[in-house]
Amino acid sequence: MLTTHYLPGTPCWIDVNSPDVDHCAAFYTGLFGWQSITLGPEHRDYRLCQVDGKTVAGISHATEDNPAAAWLTYFRTPDADTAAKTIEQAGGTVVAPPRDIEGQGRMAVFADPAGARFAVWQPGETKGLGMVTEPGSLAWAELYVPDLAAARSFYQAVFGWSIRDLPMGDLSYPVVSPAGGGEETSMAGLAQLEPGDTPHWLPYFEVPDCDATVAMAQQLGGTVRAPSMSVEDVGRMAFLTDPHGARFAVITSSA
Repeated sequence: MLTTHYLPGTPCWIDVNSPDVDHCAAFYTGLFGWQSITLGPEHRDYRLCQVDGKTVAGISHATEDNPAAAWLTYFRTPDADTAAKTIEQAGGTVVAPPRDIEGQGRMAVFADPAGARFAVWQPGETKGLGMVTEPGSLAWAELYVPDLAAARSFYQAVFGWSIRDLPMGDLSYPVVSPAGGGEETSMAGLAQLEPGDTPHWLPYFEVPDCDATVAMAQQLGGTVRAPSMSVEDVGRMAFLTDPHGARFAVITSSA
């Protein structure tokens, strides 16, 4: 499971790119009970979203260079510049080269060989999210790509991940753990992309009641991409988009 003890290669931050940060913040605060705190005009009104004073996500302004409304998952790295070189050598693309965030850390954005965007975070004062797996926070990350074997090879080369196939009905589900981590450190999964869809990373947020959250999302202007469903020994989940089209999932995990 995800923890705030961030090993290299684990998800440590998420933020959503939005053309309207006020509207976006209103949607997610209404949905998850977050508090939204702006960092001010000197940081382009970047928003920190918090639960009980602990940061669980960010909201950033869409730009001409990056207009799409989408969630971005950041993975912990000890050195963003070294990670950039490794990612390029493995066949990935640099979308935004490594840069410092005023003492908070160093980040860079990439696309994997299939085109799915992700980021790396080299910690400074900000180590990562202050809360995960609790209601209103990140619980899981999932990669949707057309070629699972190629994705496995790429991310194992980049992050040294351990990936094991978990039986799930008639299929198997590749489950990711950080290098050197056991089953208890699993943090993400790989999923087959539907034909015609765009490769992407999808964040799952833990919620107390999946069905109630889906109903609230619709009231707030969100869209249901796939209705609530239960998966044995996993939980009840649903797939949504916010009012601007950013995809995410919600899950009420099994005990």
